[in-house]
Amino acid sequence: MDFYCLTLAVLIYFFTGCASKSDIPIGYRVKVPLPPEYNEGFIGKAFIMETGNTEPYFKAALSVEAIDNVGRYSCSLQVFLGDTKVWCSGHVSQFYPSQRCVLELTEGGELLLMGARRRVGWRTKTSGQGVERLQLLITGNLVLTDAMNNIQWQSFDFPTDVMLWSQVLKTSARLTSFSINSSEFYSFEVQNKKIALYLNYGTWKYSYWEFRPSRNQNITFVKLGLTGLKIFSGRHQRIGQILPTRYEPVRFLALGNETGNMGLYYYSLDKRKFEASFQALNEICDLPQACKAHGICITPNSCACIQFSGSKEGHSLGSDCGDELPDGFCGAGTGSVEMVEVEGVSNNLRSNIHIGNISKESCSSSCLANCSCVAALYSAGGCFLYGLISGMKQVDPKGVGLSYYYVKVPKGNQRGHGKSSRVRNWLLVMGGILDGLVLLVLGGFAFYYFVIRKRRKESSSSDTNQSRGMS
Repeated sequence: MDFYCLTLAVLIYFFTGCASKSDIPIGYRVKVPLPPEYNEGFIGKAFIMETGNTEPYFKAALSVEAIDNVGRYSCSLQVFLGDTKVWCSGHVSQFYPSQRCVLELTEGGELLLMGARRRVGWRTKTSGQGVERLQLLITGNLVLTDAMNNIQWQSFDFPTDVMLWSQVLKTSARLTSFSINSSEFYSFEVQNKKIALYLNYGTWKYSYWEFRPSRNQNITFVKLGLTGLKIFSGRHQRIGQILPTRYEPVRFLALGNETGNMGLYYYSLDKRKFEASFQALNEICDLPQACKAHGICITPNSCACIQFSGSKEGHSLGSDCGDELPDGFCGAGTGSVEMVEVEGVSNNLRSNIHIGNISKESCSSSCLANCSCVAALYSAGGCFLYGLISGMKQVDPKGVGLSYYYVKVPKGNQRGHGKSSRVRNWLLVMGGILDGLVLLVLGGFAFYYFVIRKRRKESSSSDTNQSRGMS
């Protein structure tokens, strides 16, 4: 069974009308051609299954998308709730085919994504397990089932950045959200004692929100219900719940790839779109990266770059302060760098590198001795080391208490970094040049007045005396 469907739109290809049922049998095959040349913003979808006719309902599609930072087309199997993507086979590892994107449910019961010459880019590894069909359930769960309707594979076991109604996440499971052109990613993690949000950067891990059950009870799994996220213990006893602020049923939990915020979402019939009924972080300056690297969140609409001379020039929210401070210290000796305190600043991030029972001087020295450390926070909770300068926000210095934030800078160059320093140095140089010119002019004038003019006067007087003598 081979379907090939195509409808062309400006820079966007939509492949529609291939199927309108909620299951497909073994032997099914559908393919989407790739454009001969790369087109930025290109999106192609072949919708193969759906669960209803009243929006928002679930739809499954074979998708081809232009990935601009790579300059190639990715191929994936996706699930949508209305127009919102809630699952993707290429969420963690993308498949870049050539010529075409093919989805096939083989006679052996394995679901494959392939390119030209049957090069496999993704598979369910269910061959020989008696799979008879691919189904899209009313919960949005994409499943492979056998003749007895037993599930042999399901998308719910491979969470992305969205958790759907009735979906379960066990301890050690997580949602992940990736930003384009970034080595960082956010994660929503279910742990033994808490659920938490993290910013992940290489081997560094920074928490910025958490929820703990009462009485320090152990968590076994969490489940998303219509009334919020429910937290259960080992005996399937509910020990906590995150509730929405509205009565509308919760449709999904999502982790944002731009802000890192986690929210519960319902469908607004009036606005015909999904809106948040709960958010973990409600203030912009509380977000893990409200400002870009080296930026301090001053107000919900403005950031400032780190300054050590008392000047705090404002920037629009998200302004780039990346050229204000260096961040590559490995390879340089410890004698060439030093730690400088930034006053009136706290940090939303808590690093996984934590040292307890230590003085603030030792905290600063610990970062100084670690070449990958670029900042340190000392507070009543101990010493936290950082591999990136981010998550900073302005606070009242009088209300900080025993909290000190340090950044690593080149030694002897701690004041007036970045553009302001370059401008200041330029002005000093120009001032020196102007001073030299003034001294040169004054010196020349004095030389002319006291030496040249005097010599001319003496010469003129001598000539006059000689003329009188001759007469």
